[in-house]
Amino acid sequence: MPIYEYECLTCSKEFETLVRESSPAPACPECSSTELRKKLSAFAALTSSASSHGEMPAACQGCGVPGGPRGCGFQGH
Repeated sequence: MPIYEYECLTCSKEFETLVRESSPAPACPECSSTELRKKLSAFAALTSSASSHGEMPAACQGCGVPGGPRGCGFQGH
């Protein structure tokens, strides 16, 4: 069951919610609007080398990308 991030187009509240196939369309927890924009989200994945050693890199401290420091390619953090 994926967790999706949304931004409410009515009040600009950002939130995330667990979405199941049988779930009704999500609504903003702040204003109850269903006018939402799904946000682009980063995701984590295990590679065969990481999973065989039981290790995962630490998340980037600047933006949270799970590829480790500068894993997002941005050199500014």
